[in-house]
Amino acid sequence: MLTSLFTGISGLNANGLALSVIGDNIANANTVGFKASRANFGDILSQTLGGASAMQVGRGTMIIDIQKMFTQGTLETTANPLDLAIEGDGFFVVRQLNGPTYYTRAGQFRLDKDGYIVDPNGYRLQAYKMDATGNVTGEINDVYLAGLMSEPSATNKINTQVNLDSRDDIKTWSFTPGANLPNSSVYNFSTAITVYDSLGNPHLVYTYFVKTAANTWEAHVIYNSSATGTPNYQEIDFDSGTPGTQPITLTFSSDGKLTTVSPTNPQASFDFSAWGATNPQNITFDFTDSTQYGSPNAVVFQNQNGYTAGNLIAITVDQNGVISGVFTNGQVKKVAQVVLAKFVAAHNLTKVGKNLFLESYGSGGPTYGAPGTVGVGSVYANSLESSNVDLAEEFIRMIAAQRAYQANVRVITTTDNILNELMNIVR
Repeated sequence: MLTSLFTGISGLNANGLALSVIGDNIANANTVGFKASRANFGDILSQTLGGASAMQVGRGTMIIDIQKMFTQGTLETTANPLDLAIEGDGFFVVRQLNGPTYYTRAGQFRLDKDGYIVDPNGYRLQAYKMDATGNVTGEINDVYLAGLMSEPSATNKINTQVNLDSRDDIKTWSFTPGANLPNSSVYNFSTAITVYDSLGNPHLVYTYFVKTAANTWEAHVIYNSSATGTPNYQEIDFDSGTPGTQPITLTFSSDGKLTTVSPTNPQASFDFSAWGATNPQNITFDFTDSTQYGSPNAVVFQNQNGYTAGNLIAITVDQNGVISGVFTNGQVKKVAQVVLAKFVAAHNLTKVGKNLFLESYGSGGPTYGAPGTVGVGSVYANSLESSNVDLAEEFIRMIAAQRAYQANVRVITTTDNILNELMNIVR
């Protein structure tokens, strides 16, 4: 008879623990990256009664396992570019300074005062380093962005597409090097573009177009070689590439298409040494697709490939987990690639609170990979993974556990009443 008391107590203990698990799930319904748990019941070793036909009487129940349910949570869009969500089986890897490595599904990252990408606990996000060319080096480390700059790049090519008015009069070019640019009477059309030297200093390069004959034009290139307050304008000689008087000759067909450029692939050597930059700086000029139609002179397209130094103004993360810096000079530079960890038995990871897990013997060691590889999943920026708690399911389990708890209480009270009756027999 006493066995039923202990059986009822086991039911109280087990269902009470199950209610605790359910309560924890419900409490974390809005916790980013939270993974629900489930209490799994098992029976207690039965008592075997002797006899020709052996009988077994159960001793009650117990919680044999609290299983973590790593189903995918819903992804919610946010305004923070460092809010990251995983779609797949992987975990973000974060490291406590001079401490252990943790794993998490909560991607609420931000920059700390020292320039590291960290989670709300101040633990540093781990990522693959990338070299200057944007290739992964394979080394996993903290993501450090403080003082990150985009180095300047010297211009080495200018692309200019123009339409030169075929109706223009023939003109005679004249220019004297010095403090003044040429008078408008000696050319038909001009353009100017900013180029950059090896230190990122900007320089204006002027191109003057002069019609010398029917279907024939010259392009004269002028720049300032002086870093002082008084300019010293020089014309580039495209025969030698140095200051002189040899221009670029453009020849057009009768239908207005550019047929020849002389010299072919014209290149000029600019002297920006007065600014402390590399000397000489060679720049190639490309006039591809320029035309000579009977319409006003116009620049159709013009660009150059240099840029000045830039400071970091924004951070982006793509679906492959590549963290890039956006700089004031318009450049985008790859900095690192988020590393994800995958476990063979993720449900055996040890929960340590704060949305963090630790590796355990039962989980096995982590397999590291970039997003999209080795089955770790993809990373989405401006997104967070919601808790995977299903409130409807949890309330159903709560009602079932509550009723089971009440039933076990009834077993105990009924057994107690029977024992009281037995005691009354003595009286």
